[in-house]
Amino acid sequence: MPVDEQQAIPSVWTRPRGRREQPSLSREQIVSEAVRLLDAEGIDALSMRKLGTRLGAGATSLYRHVANKDELIELVVDEVYGELEEPGAAPSASWREVTTLRAHGLRAMILKHPWIASVLGEVGVAYLGPNLMRLSDRMIATFEAAGFPLNESDHAVRTVFAYVTGMTTSEAAWLTMLARSGQTEQDWVERLWPAAEQAAQAYPRLQKGYADQRGKDPRTSRDENFVYGLERILDGLEVRLGHTGPAAG
Repeated sequence: MPVDEQQAIPSVWTRPRGRREQPSLSREQIVSEAVRLLDAEGIDALSMRKLGTRLGAGATSLYRHVANKDELIELVVDEVYGELEEPGAAPSASWREVTTLRAHGLRAMILKHPWIASVLGEVGVAYLGPNLMRLSDRMIATFEAAGFPLNESDHAVRTVFAYVTGMTTSEAAWLTMLARSGQTEQDWVERLWPAAEQAAQAYPRLQKGYADQRGKDPRTSRDENFVYGLERILDGLEVRLGHTGPAAG
């Protein structure tokens, strides 16, 4: 028995694309303008009405291409994943080198579009988007070629994705807050530092950690934190590879 249309999973990736499109407007134009709006004003500013105004069209015209705001968000998320290019690694590069380059590329993409941090956990079946599927398949292929079984390659990719998005969405939220405050990251940290040091007085390890970080470029600290965690993830996967396939080369 066919699945009732109303019971189908609501997603732009599960709904057939309509054939009748307004000649002066396309889904691609809508998505590109939505990304520009999000980059300029953030997720709270996104509405079909406002987007229609920017495109010189009514909201009704947009609904001919996108059923609702949730579908639009699925589309813009996949659009920015499409910005990720294959890393220019040497043919002899190891799976670790290639994965590291991809992880840094993903982090840079999220920080370029910080609004994505607030929607990644609520974008329905975003993994069905063509750009994200292409990236996932390439990453799985890298792990499989290194010697991981196919099912473990998939798990490895999910682990790397989870680390990068988890770390970077926190960074994006932090940088968004800074942008709203009108202060630089260095200025904010310098203003906060006396209160942080005072709060840490009863905690000697935290106190020493704050003292070691005093005067350090906060961006450098964020970069180092990201690299440290990524390297430990890859260390663990490399150990696992030693139990499942050939040694990493």
